Amino acid sequence: MGDVTTTVNRTDDIIVCYSPTMITTNGIWQGDNPLDYSLPLFILQLTLVVVTTRLLVFILKPLRQPRVISEILGGVLLGPSVLGQNLHLANMIFPLRSVMVLETMANVGLLYFLFLVGVEMDLTVIRRTGRKAIAIATIGMILPFIIGCAFSLILHHEDRQINRGTFVLFLGVALSVTAFPVLARILAELKLINTELGRMAMSSALINDMCAWVLLAVAIALAENESSTLASLWVILSSAFFVVVCIFVVRPVISWMIRRTPEGEPFSEFYICLILTGVMISGFVTDAIGTHSVFGAFVFGLVIPNGQLGVTLIEKLEDFVSGLLLPLFFAISGLKTDVTKIHGALTWGFLLLVIILACAGKIAGTLIVALFYQMPLREGIVLGLLMNTKGLVEMIVLNVGRDQHVLDDETFAIMVTVAVVMTSIVAPVVTHIYKPARKFIPYKRRTIQRSKPDGELRILVCIHTPRNVPTIINLLEASYPSKKSPICIYVLHLVELTGRASAMLIVHNTRKSGRPALNRTQAQSDHIINAFENYEQHASCVSVQPLTAISPYSTMHEDICNLAEDKRVAFIIIPFHKQQTVDGGMEATNPAFRAVNQNLLANAPCSVGILVDRGLNGSTRLAASQVSHHIAVLFFGGPDDREALSYAGRMSEHPGISLTVMRFIPGDDTVESTVEPSNDPNDPRILTVITDSDREKQLDEEYINDFRMKNSNDESIVYTEKIVNNGEETVAAIRSIDSIHDLFIVGRGQGMISPLTAGLTDWSECPELGAIGDMLASSDFAATVSVLVVQQYVGVGPQEDGLGTPDSPAPPIDQYNSLQQMNRRPPQQRGPAIYSP
Repeated sequence: MGDVTTTVNRTDDIIVCYSPTMITTNGIWQGDNPLDYSLPLFILQLTLVVVTTRLLVFILKPLRQPRVISEILGGVLLGPSVLGQNLHLANMIFPLRSVMVLETMANVGLLYFLFLVGVEMDLTVIRRTGRKAIAIATIGMILPFIIGCAFSLILHHEDRQINRGTFVLFLGVALSVTAFPVLARILAELKLINTELGRMAMSSALINDMCAWVLLAVAIALAENESSTLASLWVILSSAFFVVVCIFVVRPVISWMIRRTPEGEPFSEFYICLILTGVMISGFVTDAIGTHSVFGAFVFGLVIPNGQLGVTLIEKLEDFVSGLLLPLFFAISGLKTDVTKIHGALTWGFLLLVIILACAGKIAGTLIVALFYQMPLREGIVLGLLMNTKGLVEMIVLNVGRDQHVLDDETFAIMVTVAVVMTSIVAPVVTHIYKPARKFIPYKRRTIQRSKPDGELRILVCIHTPRNVPTIINLLEASYPSKKSPICIYVLHLVELTGRASAMLIVHNTRKSGRPALNRTQAQSDHIINAFENYEQHASCVSVQPLTAISPYSTMHEDICNLAEDKRVAFIIIPFHKQQTVDGGMEATNPAFRAVNQNLLANAPCSVGILVDRGLNGSTRLAASQVSHHIAVLFFGGPDDREALSYAGRMSEHPGISLTVMRFIPGDDTVESTVEPSNDPNDPRILTVITDSDREKQLDEEYINDFRMKNSNDESIVYTEKIVNNGEETVAAIRSIDSIHDLFIVGRGQGMISPLTAGLTDWSECPELGAIGDMLASSDFAATVSVLVVQQYVGVGPQEDGLGTPDSPAPPIDQYNSLQQMNRRPPQQRGPAIYSP
């Protein structure tokens, strides 16, 4: 078995014996129990923690609970409160001899996580925030701190050895702190992070966090040196000296490393390894000084200059640290939390009182400042609720307090429960009481067809990856921006809101260029924004405004729709979810992109175009003289096809564009769709099938005739008619089109039943493209040509289409449109998570 070493567990004052040689097992076939050895036991514990945490994240997600709640509750379930009730099981999975290994790994994970938090924080936010945020952070800390001090006097027992002042300081800090990372995540999920309220909450929480770190360092110094005031003073002065060294020595050295690395090239392994070693050294120094090791790691992260180095460090560390090691820290906190120590109704009533008064203190303090600055009462209350968010810093405070014997088991359990309850009620309560009012601005020109030919055209372009950029820029240049009709382009980079606790920390981290840093998507954002800025510089009559939407894919379409409505956009362009492979086939990049497209088509407040990107010839510099495209429009009839022709007609004004319009006309042998006759004069089928069909045909004829008359002398436009009788002849006619074309523009054909496309939908892979669009986008289609599938916005009432007053009756066509467009109504009114640089 090897030598047996005896150690004393400081926390529980229990003597634990273990063998340092029992690390790895010889195998179950040798008669060894893997749980008697430290490494297999640690692997089992880590697996159990991660699985329990992830399961709780999944369960609590519908309740809008941040991940920190799941991690703490996971630890509580595995601790003495639940699993520990079965002593045999608890001693087998979490024996006392394993606590040292578990806590060591948890603190390593905590060390690097706090380093990443420091890297992602932007201290210039404090300089940029006005007095309002500073006042909210200060007053919002003072009242809860006073309440915490008052409760600490009640909880403090005279027979305990600990100094009352230290006990008061620990509880005051625990109740007054606001968790900046957790708050950022909650604001992002509630889509408030870019509102004035969200920005104020983020700025105040950042200042609050910085104050909490200072108070934590003071509290630790006092807790560890109670007997000597001089020793506490030396700890504080040494910590201040460490901060100064980091700022004036470490930061310049790291800046020199950055300058030594050519722009665009990855940082060397040596530099990255040196910085990661520096994190450990910083933790060692501050632990040796007398403050917690995480304080050194946090300060070391703060001095890392903003830019590509920080992004590289986050990419290499974040998923491993926050996904695997950090839950260990919360699990350890849960293992120390024994809810059964809270005895009696009086204690539980006292716990409830602590929660109520602590929340009320934050809200009251924040509300006082909010009313002083003439903020609405409801916004002040919501801001106070948001500032009640607890998380990592509070758990560190409580754990240090317990390790230093400042907090006993009962007090520790009470404070952990307070943290969980206060944080868990924030998102649901804010969702219930605060619904930001959006100014609904009705506008008529929601389609290209209805836009003024001599007015500004507003287009919203959605980008998933830089791969989408060249073709979309060439498409925009082909849209012919001119002095008579300039184009205003809103470029929206779509970024998935990930599950990482700190994923939203650097949304407001503005660099010298003023653009937001977006974690691991930083390089993509730079590429996209630079490409469109370059396009704006070299193109005339074009204005570009880059933005970023960070949200889950399930609600991403809401952000797109809300932005389109706010900016009065006439047309949205979004990439298809498949991309072309080397052999000419089409493969899905991300299935979630397809869901975004489908939701957008169903809810868009204007016309939508899905771009199947197979390349669009043209220079990336995009001078007007360099553009040369052959475009084909396949016209079958209906509002979507009219919108497609309207967009192509605008393109045809460009001197470098050749346009072919192929109209498909039913032949004599076409089998028209029939409806059984009805003797009921009130049968709605008579109106929707016959009257509306005739109305659509009339609109098609009028629009085609108008288009031909207007362009009769334009040699770059070729108009042809194809007579076909069924879907097979339609496909054959399309395949016979000249291969010189590099872009097809087709209508989606939603709601239109045509015998010319009969049978094509039966084997359709992507119905959101319509029958023709799906065929052109399929891998079976011989020509590798880009395709733009257009859906026209047809509205839900006459007031949106300029057809009359809101009270006037809708014309017959709208009765049909209201049926075919049941899923194409404007989205619910919600504030978008849009970030403008």
